[in-house]
Amino acid sequence: MGDFTEFGIEVEKHLSKLGKDIQQFVEKVVPLTHDDKDFAPDCDILESEAEYKVQIDLPGLAKKEIGIALKNNVLTIKGERDIKAGEGEEFKRQERKRGAFARSFALPENVNAAEISATFRNGVLTVAMPKSDKLKDTTSIPVN
Repeated sequence: MGDFTEFGIEVEKHLSKLGKDIQQFVEKVVPLTHDDKDFAPDCDILESEAEYKVQIDLPGLAKKEIGIALKNNVLTIKGERDIKAGEGEEFKRQERKRGAFARSFALPENVNAAEISATFRNGVLTVAMPKSDKLKDTTSIPVN
C-alpha cells in the first residue's frame, strides 16, 4: 500500500513539472472573426537541444499574406485565406476553410528573439527560434 502512495506522489510531481513546462510554451488560438468558415491552420511545435520550431500549414497563401510579429515574448502569426469561385463558376460543394486567422504562442524565456527566423516552403511556414541565455526582443520577423 505504501508503494502505491509513493508512486502516486511521484506521478503527481512529474505531472506538475510537465504542466509547468507546457505552460511555458502555451499555444492559444485567437480567431479574428466568428464566421463558421474561419480558417484555423494546424501547427506542430518541436524542440531540439538547440532550438524550438513552430511549423504551421498555410496552403493557398503567399509569403506576402503572412504576418509574423513578436511582442512581450508572444509570437503571433496571422493572415487571411480567401477562396473564391472563378468567373462563371459557383460552388457545388465547399469544404476548404477560408477567413482570417491569428495564432499566438507564448515563448519560453530561453528563446533568443533576435535570431528568430521564418521560412515558407510548399505551403508550410517554419519559425525557428534558437535557444540562448541572452534575451533580446524584436518586433517583426521577415518570412524568407
